[in-house]
Amino acid sequence: MRCPYCRHADSRVVDSREADDGQLIRRRRSCPECGKRFTTVEEAVLAVVKRSGVTEPFSRIKIIGGVRKACQGRPVDEDSIALLAQKVEETIRAKGAAEIPSHDVGLAILGPLRDLDEVAYLRFASVYRSFDSLADFEREIETLRAAARAREGAGDGDGVAAAGAAGRTN
Repeated sequence: MRCPYCRHADSRVVDSREADDGQLIRRRRSCPECGKRFTTVEEAVLAVVKRSGVTEPFSRIKIIGGVRKACQGRPVDEDSIALLAQKVEETIRAKGAAEIPSHDVGLAILGPLRDLDEVAYLRFASVYRSFDSLADFEREIETLRAAARAREGAGDGDGVAAAGAAGRTN
């Protein structure tokens, strides 16, 4: 690392500390030439490869924006959306890859969004999966109903009727 003061080509690390829950490393450095100290910040960059082949840095802000659009008019607060975006980022970073296809980012959003709000999930899935017909929506709604019945059935014996009522929208 070049010294920002004298441009000497070398520096010595004096101290290293993690920041941002381990996402960043702050290093305090000393220049052997001029003796001045400076701080550097290292961050592991996660890149998203779009369908066109273009690569761009991962953006939690983009996740929040897309989910916010899907949740428009729904009883979902900003904290829940921010938490969902954090979960998505953690899921993607846990894969350990430096580059991830945008398709995988979308898949990482669908699960937590389904748990957060089923209507928002349907909105997001209809765009993400390019629903072309009413049949596409019907298939996805039936999948949601089946999952709700399975959850309710595992909880108590009266779950089937409750799941059917929960699946109806007004």
